[in-house]
Amino acid sequence: MARTPRSLAGRVVAITGGGRGIGRATARALIDEGARIAIGDIDAALAEHTAEQLGAGTVGLPLDVTDRASFAYFLDQVEERLGGLDVLINNAGIMPIGPFVEETDATAARLIDINLHGVIFGSKLAIERFSERGAGHLVNIASTAGKAGVPGGATYCATKHAVVGLSEAIRGEVRDSGIDVSVVMPVVVNTELGSGLPEMRGFKSVEPEDVADAIVEALQRPRYEVYVPKSIGLLMRSKAVVPTVVADLVGRLLKGDQVLANPDHAARAAYEERMEQTISTAEGSTTPAPESSTPERETQAA
Repeated sequence: MARTPRSLAGRVVAITGGGRGIGRATARALIDEGARIAIGDIDAALAEHTAEQLGAGTVGLPLDVTDRASFAYFLDQVEERLGGLDVLINNAGIMPIGPFVEETDATAARLIDINLHGVIFGSKLAIERFSERGAGHLVNIASTAGKAGVPGGATYCATKHAVVGLSEAIRGEVRDSGIDVSVVMPVVVNTELGSGLPEMRGFKSVEPEDVADAIVEALQRPRYEVYVPKSIGLLMRSKAVVPTVVADLVGRLLKGDQVLANPDHAARAAYEERMEQTISTAEGSTTPAPESSTPERETQAA
């Protein structure tokens, strides 16, 4: 018998990188379910503007996910304004891509700071709050690239593999505590972060609303692994049990090895330019650069 879905009405949900893309779409979907939403973004003005557009009492707050103190203050403000935290969605992330040996150390450091350290900070802070009440749901946005290394995005894949492993370990630690953990792994998503990327054969790019719907479903009927689309999950699971030579052959046949290796740089130019600015600003600063967390740059794609 199918489980009765949990009601999300009145639940307090915090979403990082929530100005646009997956974060914004998820906020909209959860508002439709009656949840109370706070979105965090390094661009405070945009967070506030998006919150105003969404309505329903949505709160927009400044957030630098690479700064633990900023993350803690964000969650404190969420609880002060909306009530005890029920759900944290770690959505913020960036994806500068290119050949591994051509990647600068500053690029790698920025990827790790935002995509991994940000998730670590948020997860710790949320679980502290969940543990006090014996309930809560942590949702970490990873990628199908967190299950398979993809040429052209070595460090990005490394951070997403880390998020998957982190989520699995956390899940083991909080088992039977009343705290749920989900890791969301979409294919390429039609956001600016995913612009100019070719599709795999048989797996079209998905919309932010598709990911949002999958997150809502995972909150209503808790499960750990959330693939978007669901059909990609079978491919990822089969990859783990077949010989490497077979997995490599299937990957080439589906052109999975081309998704990050052969982008359309013209279509991706605006995003790549912002990434360069983000990384150079961070490299020349003793504190994380605000530009790194602008919404589309922290909205997860592949």
